[in-house]
Amino acid sequence: MVELDTQEIRKIVREQYGKTADRAKSYACGCSSTNSIKTAQNYSTKIGYSEEEIKNVPQGTVGLGCGNPIALASIKEGETIVDLGSGTGFDCFLAANKVGKNGQVIGVDMTPQMIDTARENARKEDYKNVEFRLGEIENLPVADNVADLVISNCVINLSPEKEKVFKETYRVLKPGGRILISDIVLMEELPYLLKQNLEAYIGCVAGALLREDYIRIIQETGFQNVEIVGESYFPIKFMISDHNLLEFKEKLDLTPEQIEEIRNFGEAGISLKVKAYKPKDI
Repeated sequence: MVELDTQEIRKIVREQYGKTADRAKSYACGCSSTNSIKTAQNYSTKIGYSEEEIKNVPQGTVGLGCGNPIALASIKEGETIVDLGSGTGFDCFLAANKVGKNGQVIGVDMTPQMIDTARENARKEDYKNVEFRLGEIENLPVADNVADLVISNCVINLSPEKEKVFKETYRVLKPGGRILISDIVLMEELPYLLKQNLEAYIGCVAGALLREDYIRIIQETGFQNVEIVGESYFPIKFMISDHNLLEFKEKLDLTPEQIEEIRNFGEAGISLKVKAYKPKDI
């Protein structure tokens, strides 16, 4: 099987999340899908958002990542925050409520439909301390040394160039600035058949790294005091649908044993929350 091309991955992910934004203005970003706002709200509470937080964002904006980075980030009034893969703005609006009128939140997303929806959400609720910028998280449209905090919620694993994402994150942080990342990682190697499937990539499966590799990239970028502040089982098996398995079987002429290997892999996902700091003395 041919290796997936970086630009092809980015194109397919952008198209898929553009359809998501068009289909329902209730999505934040990340790896999950839902059929209704109520279902999305229920999901948001399961991954760590309180009912109060859900009420305190523009109506129809729902958190669909794999955790709640805002709850763990110790946000202070007046800080500047950058959100990687901001979707329709859920985490940005929560952060904006914490940084106050003297702070700033910058959401970056590569999907025009997501950016349009987020800007409309901000306009409706008169959020003056939030802005949304169209761009790739591998090439952030943000100046050097401006952010006190960079957050991301189940988005970096969608990037085929994770090293570049963390280098860009490091660049935009002020000396002494910090990251709080919530993402999906793996406890065992991904089956090759999943790793080479674009639909699995869109579902945050094919792009996920082993936990130790994910942490290693953060450390090698130059971040210090890298700390896992939370982790929990994340059911990847719900992203590997029977429909996908049927497609795999038909396209790749898989054996029953190979199908079972893919199905059983669904227990290996972890929702990881990581905190780390850019050195002060650089």
